[in-house]
Amino acid sequence: MNRRVGTILTAATAVALSAALAGPAVAAPPTGGHDATRQAVRAAVAEGVPGVTVRVQRGHGVWAATAGVGNLKTGEPRSTRDHYRIGSASKTFIATVVLQLAAEGELSLDDTVEKWLPGVVHGNDHDGSRITIRQLLNHTSGVFDLLADETFQRTYMLKEGFFRHRFDTTTPRDLVAMAMTNRRDFEPGTSWKYSNTNYILAAMVIEKITGRPYGEAVEDRVIEPLGLTATSVPRTRTTVPQPSSRAYSKLARTPDGPAYDVTEFSPSFAYSGEMISDSADLNRFFSALLRGKVLPPRQLKEMKTTVPTKPDEAYGLGLRSYALSCGITVWGHGGDLHGSHSRALTTADGRHSLALNFNGDWSGDSDAIVEAEFCGK
Repeated sequence: MNRRVGTILTAATAVALSAALAGPAVAAPPTGGHDATRQAVRAAVAEGVPGVTVRVQRGHGVWAATAGVGNLKTGEPRSTRDHYRIGSASKTFIATVVLQLAAEGELSLDDTVEKWLPGVVHGNDHDGSRITIRQLLNHTSGVFDLLADETFQRTYMLKEGFFRHRFDTTTPRDLVAMAMTNRRDFEPGTSWKYSNTNYILAAMVIEKITGRPYGEAVEDRVIEPLGLTATSVPRTRTTVPQPSSRAYSKLARTPDGPAYDVTEFSPSFAYSGEMISDSADLNRFFSALLRGKVLPPRQLKEMKTTVPTKPDEAYGLGLRSYALSCGITVWGHGGDLHGSHSRALTTADGRHSLALNFNGDWSGDSDAIVEAEFCGK
């Protein structure tokens, strides 16, 4: 899903948890140069994140650390091997499969959505015959973002609706239909706006072409070839594999009040943002992707062809670029889903990679951790 869940529900600064949660970091012996990263991880906990897990791959060296707790009731610490829900980082996996299909001639990025999903994108100025696959992948389609829909928010993102519906199963067509009850954001190709609906549609295109659930294509084409043993597409599975921590959310429009345990739910409402992984697998995937081990050169170039989104950020085809303060550009994706905030980034040569997860979705500065690791400050 898009940025952290709480960002949609509140623009306020989150209230920190007790400083007692900011226990000492548990780390493997550093490979050098990670002191600033360790401090930024601890600072996130001091700001209110229950717990953080982070892993860095630099050449053949690995450094991993945790801070805070993985369980607010027991005080059990987080693990450097934790599985967690990666939210919108799933988009890079989906875009990778779409680009592989394009490389094989199964589709063109300039195909219209209507060609593959006739009648699905229509209503309130939405017109699938005027939207291309490329525009879905780089968020220039103008398709309304499902997460901004009031009914969706009440049903799945706020306390009362979440606890009533968290084990419900929904379909991608139902989710797209909900988005279609809202007006499009702009004429396709004229602007940029992040929309989770785009990747629901992209996953549906994969299913139409392969004749199988998109998760099976991701497994066969990406997860298994790269040996990503902690990565999965859970479909309707409600639990997270062990080892893992509990996940916490405010489930409210403000950051006040208690943090609720939201670890178990059916992720079908997060279709295309449902995947689970760990930090080691995310580093392996993004490093291999940037090193050209997953896509042919032409398709990787397409993926890295970006649209500016902020002065220091741009979006390609399921892949973000960030220009850091020290002049380094890193590539990857973040992801947020109930109780989970993740980032996975790597340098252009794939030799220096960082993956992290917060098990709370309302506070903490992951940008500071990224800057600390790649810029040393």
